[in-house]
Amino acid sequence: MSGPTRPRLRLAAATAAAAALVLAGCSSSGSSAGADGQIGFVKSKGGRSTAAIGHRQDAPDISGTTLDGAKVALSDYKGKVVVLNVWGSWCGPCRSEAPYLQQIWEKYKDQGVQFLGINTRDVDPANAIRFEQEKGITFPSLYDPSGLEIAKFPKGSLNPQSIPTTLVVDREGKLAARAVGGQMDDALDELVQPVVAEQQTGQQQTGQQQ
Repeated sequence: MSGPTRPRLRLAAATAAAAALVLAGCSSSGSSAGADGQIGFVKSKGGRSTAAIGHRQDAPDISGTTLDGAKVALSDYKGKVVVLNVWGSWCGPCRSEAPYLQQIWEKYKDQGVQFLGINTRDVDPANAIRFEQEKGITFPSLYDPSGLEIAKFPKGSLNPQSIPTTLVVDREGKLAARAVGGQMDDALDELVQPVVAEQQTGQQQTGQQQ
């Protein structure tokens, strides 16, 4: 009697632990102020933080396969502002913010900006693909179910328990801004626009020097 019971108990415990991990991962809270200070982020409002030029850490060169089956690496977008969004089809706030991410992507994609999703904890990629189809998402997403690519980010920059998280990488490949929790269109715009403006100012200065 006890023999068959123990495996069932272990299975139930494993299932409960997995469910708890998913619930803990879908959070609107950010990392601690101490962790922010380690990487140059200064908190502003609504779960958003920014890092001033000269106080930014390098973004890791994450890479892998997209949900569409294509190979992708962050370094493929060298010289562009890259907006990274960590999400999962199981996450309610991810569903809420998805249409706004698409809107901001459409606004900036012709201004030297690339959006790249990082899909995590979707054991079956079909769920993530269905999510993108339902929400009309057209930018690519790296498939990272186990979080191996997420783990490459500097400590304090990307909390794997805080999903969704959006990171903005400047044209030098450095972490310039972050938003933790689902963001609406104005909030996302406020996150991306200043980093895009940095490059526009640089281009103007270069043109004047020539």
